[in-house]
Amino acid sequence: MDQLPVITLRHLVINNQKCIGLQFFPTRSILALIKTLDNPQWDDTYNMLYVANREENLEAIFHTFRGIAWVNCRYFFKNKPVTRDAPESDLGLVRQSTEALELYAASDSMKEYINLLETRRYSFNTAKTYVSLFRDFIRHFKGRPLIELNEIDIKAYLHKVVKSGKSVSYQNQVINSIKFYYEQVLDMPQRFYEVDRPRKVEALPVVLSVEEMQLLLDAATNLKHKTILTLIYSSGLRRQEMLNLKISDILSDRMQVRVENAKGNKDRYTVLSVKALELLRLYFKEYRPKKWLFEGPDGGPYSASSVKKIVYMASKKAKIGKNVTPHTLRHSFATHLLENNVDLRYIQSLLGHNSSKTTEMYTHISTRYTRNIQSPLDAMNNRP
Repeated sequence: MDQLPVITLRHLVINNQKCIGLQFFPTRSILALIKTLDNPQWDDTYNMLYVANREENLEAIFHTFRGIAWVNCRYFFKNKPVTRDAPESDLGLVRQSTEALELYAASDSMKEYINLLETRRYSFNTAKTYVSLFRDFIRHFKGRPLIELNEIDIKAYLHKVVKSGKSVSYQNQVINSIKFYYEQVLDMPQRFYEVDRPRKVEALPVVLSVEEMQLLLDAATNLKHKTILTLIYSSGLRRQEMLNLKISDILSDRMQVRVENAKGNKDRYTVLSVKALELLRLYFKEYRPKKWLFEGPDGGPYSASSVKKIVYMASKKAKIGKNVTPHTLRHSFATHLLENNVDLRYIQSLLGHNSSKTTEMYTHISTRYTRNIQSPLDAMNNRP
């Protein structure tokens, strides 16, 4: 049986009107059927035929080509599920930010931008980043109606971001913030999926040796600071995971730490060190936290910037000649477990990685597989 030809539907905006683009290999029969649709037109910019984006036109496309061609809707329809298990977001502070107020002034639809971020339960940090990056996008086009922008405009803007020397991660966040507006606010799924994504740099993370890790912990003389550093390293926590810990998340009877709503809105359990527990008990007696394990002056969670400063000051005092961040402690946790012959699958579970490939990067850092390998230079016979 011959395979049916394919007609791919695309979302287009032409003369400020939403349209249905039709991509296909032209044959006489398909071209003849296209002409039976309601006022099909050709656009040189997109290099494809299109009709007005109306429900009756969409139904006519399916009816006309039923049994004659396969209508590919992969780029036209898009499920937009809400993560039901994610905690509800309160983006009040994002709404009051300078970036948000500028977006409101630029367009009334920007209120919906933030409302959708909240409805779809985007985290506070992600929402704040999106709003800030999208403000820069609006500023770049200086009041030009955003619905008039096309792929060429978007690519030119992204090229400017790349040329500015921003990281690959930053570039991807810019793309996602723009896509959220067009695909979610304007309900135009995958309009800009043709924009090339930057290739992720496969850089290996910075890891401390066991000796360096000991120096870092010893350098923190403040009890609260030492407890924070010890818990991040001994349990392999992300910084935000540590900040979100409640007193009830320390399960001393099971020697576990419960991590709720971690990255990807998942819960998991990780190990609780005996030494970390002893330190936690001393810390608790002195600081008496009420709800959050580590509280700031206002009683809320400790700040992320404070944790970053603690790590920086400790590494500087310990005279460690590496760029040490809170995440370095998590990387060191995983690497040291691997070097102690812990199975990679268990490490993946403790870290909360979705894919084993993410965890496998530690095999490139660990000396477990290389310590007994002799260099061919050392294997050469010494010659006079």
